[in-house]
Amino acid sequence: MIKIAIIGFGAVGQGVAEILLRRKEELEKKIGKFSLVAVTDSRGSIVDENGIDIIKAIERKKKGRFDGKSTMEVIEGVDFDVMIECSVTNIDDGEPGLTHIMKCLEKGAHIITSNKGPLVADFHGINRLAEKKGLKFMFEATVGGAMPLIKLVKYNLAGNSIEFIKGVLNGTCNYILTRMEQEKMTYQQVLAEAQELNIAEANPDYDVKGFDSAAKLLILANALMGMDVKLSDVEIVGITDITPEAFDVAKSKNYTIRLIAEVNKKGYIGVTPRLVPIEHPLAIHGTMNAALIKTDLAGDVVVMGRGAGKYETASAIISDLIFAFS
Repeated sequence: MIKIAIIGFGAVGQGVAEILLRRKEELEKKIGKFSLVAVTDSRGSIVDENGIDIIKAIERKKKGRFDGKSTMEVIEGVDFDVMIECSVTNIDDGEPGLTHIMKCLEKGAHIITSNKGPLVADFHGINRLAEKKGLKFMFEATVGGAMPLIKLVKYNLAGNSIEFIKGVLNGTCNYILTRMEQEKMTYQQVLAEAQELNIAEANPDYDVKGFDSAAKLLILANALMGMDVKLSDVEIVGITDITPEAFDVAKSKNYTIRLIAEVNKKGYIGVTPRLVPIEHPLAIHGTMNAALIKTDLAGDVVVMGRGAGKYETASAIISDLIFAFS
């Protein structure tokens, strides 16, 4: 019996729990019997070592935060085999997710996470400890949501030398640029629209100034390109200064403008707005994410998918769960 704990029970954590419930029979054919024994939020938890009632847990969460044991008390005192870490991203120091992950590895639990913060703060430290303990450390959901990228490069393209990875890694920025291009609206007009549609946060700086894309790119660089870089090593330019007139100039030359994240084997790592040919696979529209991986053997490989969302991100986490235990 695989015992699972979900740390962080917001939209993504609840999405994972819903899939564990709805697809239980199908999943157990792939990974064996499992039980969700704990869910926690920033205030407390629900714990039942015989398996919690997922429907009741979600209903209780909708009424407010949990009480009972704290997250650290659950990590230290409850028996589970794998922690699914979905707490809030903090790219400054990775906390509290970084401590959650290191404590769980120390106690012998596998890690699956959608939280970029701990990987930005100390990817190699987490990876070393996981390897030392012989534990799985899976993080497909940290980059591109439902877009399969990390396991694609790490396993399916194993044996290839990666020349570069370029991508559109932030759906909010891509939505804003698409609307500016198509409707000739100003940045501020589209940002207000995106906030009304809940595509952009009330404080959009993390997305529009390029930090979210940079955090994802940093994970790709350290996990897939053999690099050891920090956020301060990433060139970061956001989209706030782009004008509708810039799209007119670009279109006259059959180009558009997209926020492109790139890491290459020469050591460059950066997130900047760039001219992209209109027919190029990275000239995508709306909230989609896409990545182009240039390899020496397989040539160019392109993937795309929805970069965020409750079930899209949960899909990547469930994929990691199946990979880890099948």
